[in-house]
Amino acid sequence: MASSTASIDTSVLLFANLPEPSVNPDSVEAFIARWKDGGGTERANYQLFLNELCEVLNLDKPEPARDDVRDNSYVFERRVTEAFTEGGNTKRFIDLYKRSSFVCEAKQSGLTLASSRWDKAMRKAFNQAEGYVRALPADEGRPPFIIVTDVGRHLELYSEFSRSGGNYTAYPDANSFRIKLEDLRKPEIQQRLIAVWTNPMELDPSRLSARVTRDIADQLAKLAKSLEADNHSPEQTSGFLMRCLFTMFAEDVGLLPHRSFTELLMELEQDDSFKDMLEDLWKTMNSGGFSAILRKKVLKFNGGLFAEAEAIELNREQRQLLIEAAKSDWRFVEPAIFGTLLERALDPRERHKLGAHYTPRSYVERLVMPTIIDPLREEWENVQAAAVALEDKGKHKNAVAEIRAFHHRLCNIRVLDPACGSGNFLYVTLEHMKRLEGDVLNLLHELGESQGLLDMAGITVDPHQFLGIEINPRAAKVAEMVLWIGYLQWHFRTYGNSNPPEPVLKDFHNIDNRDALINYDSRSELLDEHGQPVTIWDGLTMKTSPVTGELIPDDSARTAVYQYHNPKQTRWPDADFIVGNPPFIGKLNLRSALGDGYVDALRKVFKGTVPDSADFVMFWWHIAAEKVRQGQGKDGEPRQFGFITTNSLRQTFNRRVLEPHLNDLKKPLSLVFAIPDHPWVDASDGAQVRIAMTVGVAGEQQGRLLTSLKESDTQTDEINVDFQRRNGKLFADLKIGADVASAEALRSNLGITSMGVMLAGSGFILSKEDFEKIVDRLGANELAHIRGYCNGKDLAARSRNAKVIDLFGLEENELVSKVPHLYQLVRNRVYPERSVNRDKGFREKWWLFGRPRPALREMTNGLSSFISTGETAKHRFFVKLDGGVLPDHMIIVFGTDSVEIQGIISSRIHIGWALAAGGRLGVGNDPRYNKSRCFDTFPFPDLTAANQTELANRIGQLAEQIDQHRKTQQAAHDKLTLTGIYNVLEKLRKAEPLNAKEKTIYDDGLVGILRELHDELDRAVFEAYGWSDLADKLVGLPGATTPYPEKSEAQAEAEEELLKRLVALNHQRATEEAKGQIRWLRPEYQNPDYQHSDRGKDSASAYESTAQTEADVTVTPADAKAKKHTWPKSMLEQISAVKSALLDGLDTAEAITALYKSPKTTGPKVQEALDSLFALGLVNLADGKYQLVM
Repeated sequence: MASSTASIDTSVLLFANLPEPSVNPDSVEAFIARWKDGGGTERANYQLFLNELCEVLNLDKPEPARDDVRDNSYVFERRVTEAFTEGGNTKRFIDLYKRSSFVCEAKQSGLTLASSRWDKAMRKAFNQAEGYVRALPADEGRPPFIIVTDVGRHLELYSEFSRSGGNYTAYPDANSFRIKLEDLRKPEIQQRLIAVWTNPMELDPSRLSARVTRDIADQLAKLAKSLEADNHSPEQTSGFLMRCLFTMFAEDVGLLPHRSFTELLMELEQDDSFKDMLEDLWKTMNSGGFSAILRKKVLKFNGGLFAEAEAIELNREQRQLLIEAAKSDWRFVEPAIFGTLLERALDPRERHKLGAHYTPRSYVERLVMPTIIDPLREEWENVQAAAVALEDKGKHKNAVAEIRAFHHRLCNIRVLDPACGSGNFLYVTLEHMKRLEGDVLNLLHELGESQGLLDMAGITVDPHQFLGIEINPRAAKVAEMVLWIGYLQWHFRTYGNSNPPEPVLKDFHNIDNRDALINYDSRSELLDEHGQPVTIWDGLTMKTSPVTGELIPDDSARTAVYQYHNPKQTRWPDADFIVGNPPFIGKLNLRSALGDGYVDALRKVFKGTVPDSADFVMFWWHIAAEKVRQGQGKDGEPRQFGFITTNSLRQTFNRRVLEPHLNDLKKPLSLVFAIPDHPWVDASDGAQVRIAMTVGVAGEQQGRLLTSLKESDTQTDEINVDFQRRNGKLFADLKIGADVASAEALRSNLGITSMGVMLAGSGFILSKEDFEKIVDRLGANELAHIRGYCNGKDLAARSRNAKVIDLFGLEENELVSKVPHLYQLVRNRVYPERSVNRDKGFREKWWLFGRPRPALREMTNGLSSFISTGETAKHRFFVKLDGGVLPDHMIIVFGTDSVEIQGIISSRIHIGWALAAGGRLGVGNDPRYNKSRCFDTFPFPDLTAANQTELANRIGQLAEQIDQHRKTQQAAHDKLTLTGIYNVLEKLRKAEPLNAKEKTIYDDGLVGILRELHDELDRAVFEAYGWSDLADKLVGLPGATTPYPEKSEAQAEAEEELLKRLVALNHQRATEEAKGQIRWLRPEYQNPDYQHSDRGKDSASAYESTAQTEADVTVTPADAKAKKHTWPKSMLEQISAVKSALLDGLDTAEAITALYKSPKTTGPKVQEALDSLFALGLVNLADGKYQLVM
């Protein structure tokens, strides 16, 4: 691989601003001689090695460790607590830690440098160090550097200057991040290491190159102003200057002979042929070939920039300004800010903003990393593990093919910024993807593959992958140039003097100059009532106030307001990721900024999806969210999106845009990253503002929330921010809450809930009077086919004592002979309606219920009673029904008569869970009980232990008392309903006065007693979970049976804590079940290994017997009914599958193997994947159990 050359060596710039190292050469030589043949072990030597390195570099040595880790800012063996993904943690020790500087991981490999095994060991050490960084306390912040050392022989540097949780990458680049022991003789290496210890942020290239970039932009602005004073149009001026500046860049990086353009300008300083000479040069650059001007052959640039080769005749002063700009070192231009400054320099209306702030690249990185780079890095992590596994099996070609396949995918990733401005988000993404590509190519190189051939063949990350939409034509052109400058910088940084393939510039048409929100057939000027064109301030042009001397809007600079004909939503180009910073315009300023016609067209197009009250940026957010959510990660659809928005995103008028996407039942969107409040620099005017960052992805996923702990001035455009990090479910208000949606269905709960029967014909129902008329004519066989019937109103109010004709189990040809009277009834009352039903099954089986629910019948068979609740109800309560009753389909049935279970699900613990998990609201805005989400996922407390028997009995007794109390009072008072009773109970909990009707209900229902019973039950159930601390905060408060939005902050926090504990318990139960431990609720019915063979005859729950604990609780995965998966074919898919299993809490090869078919062949492959992950430091192994490092 070609080495880096001085022409693009960033260290020239980086270290020019640092003090010269005062290191004794003799000390360096003695250090190298002492350690070059060193042996021993890492534990024995690493502290000595690092201490002596500090001595040689005249650095302070680490301090003695103290008991309080908060005092250990520069120590060996710094203790941290590393969390595991499935819960739990372990103590780890950082070999050497310096707060705000670095984490150092030391190894003494004893392996041959640059060998495959050595590379693997170094990667593992780096991954371990990244884990330690994540384990550091939030208030300490993340250090900008990771150091990995092979003791006595080698150091590696990795950086992450945003310090916000992004990936650490090789520093300064993939070619020169490794420092051999002998390299310590070099002053620049000494200087670099000293800076890592003492002033690491000064090594951030973006900070240092910013000074160069601003100086260049200032020079260009002076020249542009001068040209416009000579009546050259802004378009002519900007085109000319962009060609000039790219030519300057080209000569400095070696695309043109070194300093050839600068020397040409100096020669032409007083030459009349200035214009002709430049045009001739640019024509040759467009086509390629020999340049008579430079007397050298030049590359073919093309790409559209030089297709128009027009130059401007300059006077002597203007030529001197151009020469001064050319003398600048264009190698160190920072594309991330250059575009913004160049745009300001070229636009006469924005030139006054040149001295204003610009957006620091670290701010941009804080969004780019979680949106795009982190997912790609995670995929690369899996690829590395797969390659290690394949190499270990001797399948070298397969390992290389896996890496090449990832590289090919990387080179085809498309990133869209739909409001790209001058392209800084696209450039920062390009740079990080080039860094990732460098890691890929380095690994291929380590495996014996050629890097150069890949790039020279055109297989590389390049500007064609970075798409933009920008309404400002000048900004769109600047964005294209920014991408090419950034790309070419990275090319030469990686490949030295090797030129890229021709043409150097390609016209990919990847930046679209158009509106990102609406398209239209035509537009016409909007006229006022006098027929005159309506105009508004152009939003840019300023003038000096005669009063204050400050810049103020120039109201004479007007632009027309248009009306738009047949507007429709703009189609965005296909992309894998969407990222950007759409314009900030508040809802109140939309019309003054954009004009009535545009706003009217915009709201017409997005009516019903983006409320009129939303800020302008939310239109971009909605479009991206819809694309990601509907695409669900499919090929050709965007995987993630991330946007900068105003920090008012959390307010109600903007949350209305987020909530439909986040709450969609079928295709939900999740926020996987958010910073609710962050300093920002508005690129349009340099103003310091506050913004929010959000990243969305399809499906239900947890997110990462960063909140500002401390902000400090850096005397630059950047404000340093220290963050607190939390993981969990991110909601529309950008707060972390309990991730109820992540709860899994538990096998312990499955198979004992069902909806009631759906008749699909009211003729089956017999009123009390109907039944009394026919009962004397029916024989015993026919009476057996008449059942009690109950619907939601019967539960909530008073039972009608209705019956239903149930002919389940009979064929049509049996009806006349076995149930003649009933046959005649249903023939007359049901058949006419069902015979014309659109559903074929309903027509053909007309004598049966539309949904007869065989599973319901099986699970209630033999039960004298069972538990029920209305699917949709204002208040959630659970009622015992007689075992002979058939419930309606709007009733949820629980196939158990256990009073303990009835007590637990009647408690505010379960009802709170149901209100959160059910989510969707029914008719009348009433909560809906979804059995799959509310019951199947609910983790019951463990009451099977002997010391819990008394508590289980008390819960059951209270449940019976509540159920009997309600039934007794209803029987005594005809008009008393359960809804009425619980309405009054809720008012008592709110301490609200009762009206006359409510006082009657209170007296008739003895609601005071019912309240006491419920409070006792709630306390008992809290005790069963071991959460009595929450009982003290919640028992007796409103919202125990129905939603209560006006709750206090303290109540809301306690309820949120309750949900978090339930989610954690659900995950714990799911992990147990995956290992074979299942706490059956009704073991004799659910457990296939239960000793009773007569399923359904014994209703005992797991709470009613401690003698049957083993049969009630345990079943091996091999014996369970869980569906076995097929083991993936590709190694990459195998690595991903094992990581997913580890995330789910499976911690042994055996437990993971049990998920799949053919365990004899799958088991060794699972172990191979685990070994590969362990070899790279991506999992820990202790006591035979694997833990995925977070």
